[in-house]
Amino acid sequence: MRYLTAGESHGPKLVAILEGVPAGAKIDKKLIDKALEERQKGPGRGGRMSIEKDQVVILSGIRGGVTTGAPIALEILNRDWTNWEKVMAWDSDADLESRKVTTPRPGHADLTGHLKYRTEVRNVLERASARETAMRVAVGNVAMQILAALGVKIRGQVLRVGKIQIQVEDSPEHWERVSASEWKVGDAQSEEALYAQLKEAQKNGESLGGIIQVQVDHLPPGLGSYVQWDRKLDGRLAQAVLSVQAMKGVSFGMGFAAGEHFGSEVHDPIGYAGGRGYFRYSNNAGGIEGGMTNGEPIVLQAVMKPIPTLYNPLQTVNMESKEIMEASVERSDVCAVPAALIVLQHVVAWEILQAVVDKFPSDTWEELQKAWRDYFQYVSEQ
Repeated sequence: MRYLTAGESHGPKLVAILEGVPAGAKIDKKLIDKALEERQKGPGRGGRMSIEKDQVVILSGIRGGVTTGAPIALEILNRDWTNWEKVMAWDSDADLESRKVTTPRPGHADLTGHLKYRTEVRNVLERASARETAMRVAVGNVAMQILAALGVKIRGQVLRVGKIQIQVEDSPEHWERVSASEWKVGDAQSEEALYAQLKEAQKNGESLGGIIQVQVDHLPPGLGSYVQWDRKLDGRLAQAVLSVQAMKGVSFGMGFAAGEHFGSEVHDPIGYAGGRGYFRYSNNAGGIEGGMTNGEPIVLQAVMKPIPTLYNPLQTVNMESKEIMEASVERSDVCAVPAALIVLQHVVAWEILQAVVDKFPSDTWEELQKAWRDYFQYVSEQ
């Protein structure tokens, strides 16, 4: 499977083409739209979210709510395009001066993209913008729906925002609180502190980052491979996560804390039970050993840096005069950590489905479903 996206932040639309999705899988457009809506929510989101009401348009590859095996083409319209038609026009009548950017923002692609492509900064920031993640959510939701039909569950939570560390537990009640929370946290006592921190950041023209956790349940052992570096599932997941704007680090299971302990405190003892097969007594590995799933839940954490666009701008250099000036200010969020969780769940879903179709016959949904059941039966009997 593969996909490509295209489109600019203030262009007419975002588009994507997906190839290799099994034929015969049911896809519900309403579920894609619901995921797009979730991506737009969360405390600290900017004014753009009040303009856009993202919904996907399915152009090909799905007929009667079922995938056909042909490439799936999707689009999401940018409502803000009406305010940018002259600036972002493709033809020679485009207004190239009124929104020209000459003071690149620290922490963004602005300056380096300009130097690499020898193009105006506006062209860089329009494509580098996190607006692109709307389409990645739509793409990932196609994968998530297919995985859900196999019984795979993908969920996540926010572990930290700024200086506020969230208390975490693993219980049905906790996950219900996460689902109901604007901050995507299960620690109700922390929410008051999160709102206070957000208010302070807004007052000071600051932005906030955080730490996010994504968990994938009900996977068999053996997805991914140890035989080549580019087939290792943790490597592919890490690349996918770090390709999301503002992500600066990723870890699995115990993560970086593993470097602080003896091996006996880190590695997961193996057990066996009839009808279940092999299992681990703990999950410090985060569900992946040797580049492959080991049958335990995948648990990964990602670090999101504070959004670089600041309403109290940092120092930069005017690219025309070379004078020291304040960076330009584009409309932006103060905090997008809960929204980033939605994005990460969906980029993870795509990589998991990719690993599934790499292992099992998958031209059709029926083939995939049967192979999936047969393999679970096999590993339970070993």
